[in-house]
Amino acid sequence: MSASVLYDTPGPKAAVRNRIYAAVGALAILALLTVSVVRLSDKGHLAPEMWDIFNYSGIRQNIAEALLATLKAFGLAAIGSLVLGVILAVGRLSDHRPIRWVATTFIELFRSIPLLITIYAIWVGFLTDYSMWALALGLSVYNGCVQAEVLRAGINSVPRGQSEAAYALGMSKTQVMVSVLIPQAVRAMLPTIISQLVVTLKDTSLGFIILYPELLQTARLIASNTQVNGQYPYVSTIAVVGTIYIAMCLLLSGLATWIEKRGRRARKNSGPGDGPGPIQSLGDHGNVQVAAV
Repeated sequence: MSASVLYDTPGPKAAVRNRIYAAVGALAILALLTVSVVRLSDKGHLAPEMWDIFNYSGIRQNIAEALLATLKAFGLAAIGSLVLGVILAVGRLSDHRPIRWVATTFIELFRSIPLLITIYAIWVGFLTDYSMWALALGLSVYNGCVQAEVLRAGINSVPRGQSEAAYALGMSKTQVMVSVLIPQAVRAMLPTIISQLVVTLKDTSLGFIILYPELLQTARLIASNTQVNGQYPYVSTIAVVGTIYIAMCLLLSGLATWIEKRGRRARKNSGPGDGPGPIQSLGDHGNVQVAAV
C-alpha cells in the first residue's frame, strides 16, 4: 500500500466507504437545494415576473453603472495594493532595522484589523466625500499587506546563488532587488498574486458600508425599491448580481491559469543555450563571468 505525504492511501474497504459517504453527502446537498427551490417557488420568488424587472432599461443602466464603479474601485485597489506590496516587501527585507520594524509593524497591524473597519475608518476620518477613494485606499492597505507577504515569500524562494552572483558583479542591494530578485519572485508567485486580486475584487462589495454605488449597494437599492406582486425581488437580484461577480472572478482566475501555463510552457521549451539567464543578462564585469542558475 503506497502512502502519501499527508495521508495513507485508502484500502479497498475505505475506498468503498468514502464513495458511500460522498454519495450520501451529494444526495443530502441535492435534497437541501430542492427544498430551498420549492420553498422559494411557493412564495413566488421564482415567478417570471420577478425576472422581468431586468428588461427595464433603467435597471439595466443601474447595473451597468454599478459594474463600472466596481471595476474602477478594483483597478485602483489592484494597482495600489501591488505598489504597496512591493514597498512593504522590500522594507521587511531591508538591512536597516528601523525600516524593517516599520514595515513589519504596518503589515501585522493592518492584517489584524478587519477590512470593513479599515474602510469605514478611512471614509469617516479622511475621505467622507470621496467614497470611491476611501474604498480603494482601504482595499489597497489590507491587500497590499497580503501581497507584501506573498512577494517576500517569492523573494526568499529565489536561490541564494542568484543574489551572491549579482553581488560578485559589484551590484548594489537595490540593483539586486530590482533587477534580479523581484522579477523572479513575481514570476514564481504570479498565480498567488492574481488569486489575491480575485479576493480584492470580491472585497469591493464592502463598499456598501460607505454607500459607494458598487454592485452590491446597487442590488440592494434595486431590490428594496422595486415591488413585484407585493414582494421585493431580492432572490432574482442577488442571482443576477452574484452571477456577475462569479463571471468576473472566473475571468481573473482564468487569467492566472493561462499565465501559469504559459510560463511553464516557456520554461519547458527553453533550453540551456536558448538565451541568457537572469544573471547572464547582467553581462561580464572584469574577469568575473556568471552563468545562469
